[in-house]
Amino acid sequence: MSFLRQALLSPQSVAIIGQSNDAAKTAGRPLKYLRQAGFSGRIYPVNPGRETVLGERAWPSLAALPEAPEHAYIVTPTDAAVEAVEECGRCGVKVATVLADGFAEAGAQGAARIERLRDICARTGLRLVGPSSLGVVDLRAGVMLTANAAFDEKNLPVGRIFAASHSGSMIGALLSRGKARGLGFAGLVSVGNEVDLSLGEICASTLDDADIDGYMLFLETMRNTGALRRFAIAAAERGKPVIAYKLGRSPAARELAISHTGALAGEDDVAEAFLAACGIARVDTLDGLIEGLPLLARVPARQAGARAAAVGVVTTTGGGATMVIDPLSLRGLAIEPPSAATLSRFAAAGIKVQPARLVDLTTAGTRYDVMKAALDILLTAPEFDLVLAVVGSSARFHPELAVKPIIDSAGADKPIAAYLAPEAPEALAALAAAGVPSFHTPEACADAIAAALRRRPPWPLVARARPAGGGGRMLDELDAYKLIERLGIACAPAVALDAGITRAPALPFPYPVAVKALSAGIAHKTELGGVVLGVGDGEALLAAIRKIDDAVAARAADIRIDRVLVQPMVSGLGEVLVGYRVDPDVGPLIMVAAGGIFTEIYRDRSLRLAPVDLAIAQEMIAEVRGLLPLAGFRGKPMGDLAALARAIVSLSQLATMDDPPVAEAEINPLIVLPAGQGVVAVDALVKLMV
Repeated sequence: MSFLRQALLSPQSVAIIGQSNDAAKTAGRPLKYLRQAGFSGRIYPVNPGRETVLGERAWPSLAALPEAPEHAYIVTPTDAAVEAVEECGRCGVKVATVLADGFAEAGAQGAARIERLRDICARTGLRLVGPSSLGVVDLRAGVMLTANAAFDEKNLPVGRIFAASHSGSMIGALLSRGKARGLGFAGLVSVGNEVDLSLGEICASTLDDADIDGYMLFLETMRNTGALRRFAIAAAERGKPVIAYKLGRSPAARELAISHTGALAGEDDVAEAFLAACGIARVDTLDGLIEGLPLLARVPARQAGARAAAVGVVTTTGGGATMVIDPLSLRGLAIEPPSAATLSRFAAAGIKVQPARLVDLTTAGTRYDVMKAALDILLTAPEFDLVLAVVGSSARFHPELAVKPIIDSAGADKPIAAYLAPEAPEALAALAAAGVPSFHTPEACADAIAAALRRRPPWPLVARARPAGGGGRMLDELDAYKLIERLGIACAPAVALDAGITRAPALPFPYPVAVKALSAGIAHKTELGGVVLGVGDGEALLAAIRKIDDAVAARAADIRIDRVLVQPMVSGLGEVLVGYRVDPDVGPLIMVAAGGIFTEIYRDRSLRLAPVDLAIAQEMIAEVRGLLPLAGFRGKPMGDLAALARAIVSLSQLATMDDPPVAEAEINPLIVLPAGQGVVAVDALVKLMV
């Protein structure tokens, strides 16, 4: 066991700095909870104002203790908490947890406090949880270093799940809601501001604990993503699933974006892409978070490029099953009807089933033999990846009829899940005891199934520096093409002309042409009138240059147009935006969207962490509804989607390029030609990191 794991969750000695004599107060709870939980280690309440607290000896300071405790929980007010952390460092405490707020949310004064805490940790080797942490709990060892009121009860259920939360109150919510569902935890931690120890690092310290099978995360932000991703990858290697519920995060970083990619890659989209790249199953409901891990343990992560996952549904209540099917369909999951071969097996078993998406057994299914036979058929049918059994009223008072067959099918090779339409606590408890993932609500059921079936294995980490602030040099379009061509992406021919020319030169390509302002200071030329299309001859070329010069001067007087870019007009079957951006929180991203000047309006896009492989690029293309016509939709000609996928992969390789390091790059549009003819970039921007 690592020293961090030992001191954090299994300390033999603890101090409670600021312990109150009033057990009803926040600062009075930790000692009460430790004793109530039967903690067997040594406890040192520290309160310089009292000789005893809650009937036990109080110590005046850490220095007065007979030993340096392994873990100190600091429950004093803010300024005193900082001084207590300093004393912990001096005295050789290994881990301290700080309850107080007044740090990240307290402006310049709070920032100064944070810097002091970091300095103490760096100088002394102390590891810190928080501040703003409601504590650390290991139910197995009775370690109740928490002030969360939800822990004020005896005999809390112990399980095999470790929960970590940015929100302190949520560890109590997870505990109490889990208990109501017969779910226990091995440990829980409120990570607070993550000034030192991050959520990912804390979870990683428990990975080799044989009594922890999975992780439940409640996330408010995307701090310390490197540690979180390393933990998630290591958890996947050990076969320990991770499920997460994610709240919003600040849009401030998005405001610095100069590309459509930055504007389209909203905070929730970035979080979604990051969690997916980590192999973390993200759910949308709190009930899905609490009830989803048993299902994740049964459903392996699916490789990119695999066929779409299919769910088979068998029920004794058509209405109850439809309540699950609707949200599943909205999440893009296929509810497949039984194949002809499977229908034949039903007929051979004497079970009448209609050729529909729902295997509705009606009242006939409220017999053990009928439901069990139906489950045996569906669980061995090759067209289904998961079988969901939905049981109606009989589940409440007669679970032996339609619930017992589900329990007896728990050992099948294929995953099975259950939703019981009535309130049926005894039946749900029996399902949970048998290891069958079961759900209290149709929304949580659909949420967890969708999260499980969409989960992918994590893909490898790419180390990439984050851009600082809004700095970095823009390339003009001609230089942007040179960099993009280095990646193997074809660009339309282009020549640069002096904006002051009075005679049109011979061009290396025929008219009509496009004429554009060529300036590193203009990211979006159309907005400034810097583009003229369909220029038919030399006289029109000169007129277009004058028009661009006048338009830019009128709308951006500080930008001087010395050169213009001239290209042949290129047409194809469709336009696509392919963008790359290094996000300040999660790192390199690649995005695909329907191209053109209105791409931000439609917000029809797909986002992944970069780099990606060909299978992921093909998935991204399929997720953009505006690109469906390029797949030959309703008889339209096929676009070269294979070339498009290769271009996506190529641009994503900027994540591995250091010469030069790129902060943002975007091709908009990338023209998709007919199948077999490739793709061509006809506009591009690139922003370097420096």
